[in-house]
Amino acid sequence: MRADARKNRDHVLAVAGTAITEEGVDVSLRDIARRAEVGLATLLRHFPTREALLEALLHTSFGELTARAGELETSYSPEDALVSWLRDCVAWTTEYRGVTVLMAAAIDDTESALHASCVTLRAAGARLLARAQAVGAARSDIDGTDLFALIAALAWLGDQPSLAPRADHLFNVVASAILTNPASTDPAGTRPSVP
Repeated sequence: MRADARKNRDHVLAVAGTAITEEGVDVSLRDIARRAEVGLATLLRHFPTREALLEALLHTSFGELTARAGELETSYSPEDALVSWLRDCVAWTTEYRGVTVLMAAAIDDTESALHASCVTLRAAGARLLARAQAVGAARSDIDGTDLFALIAALAWLGDQPSLAPRADHLFNVVASAILTNPASTDPAGTRPSVP
């Protein structure tokens, strides 16, 4: 890619990130193009669909959360790793309002630009869950798909103005329900998070 084209693409991504943070994933592509001071055709040349734009924008974060799962797996107890990763994922998904709806749909849609990243992220969480289950620290009747759904549900809470103040409390309720030893949950939210 030519240097000027890459600069244009990076600028559009930066503007899109701000727009999605402020207005959610349903912000119009036309509005993003206007904010970026490029034509809609230019935006669509780089990102032919909303999902392609989101995948490019979120790709780094997906990779960081996947890598974080690996770090936690080797550095923390199974229950601490699982709860920390779950907290990190929920915190990240609330940054981009409405992204969890697209992520949940992308899991089953192999044509989605987000599919591969979402499947990889779900697999990372499933590994942490299986590790906790193997030592009896997590319920055995849930799987990676359930965990991914819980992330979406907890992120949705953060998007609701009337429920947002209760989000941390409800996170701890859900974490306690996942773990077989609820005393090992982190009510103060002091577990390590993505730097």
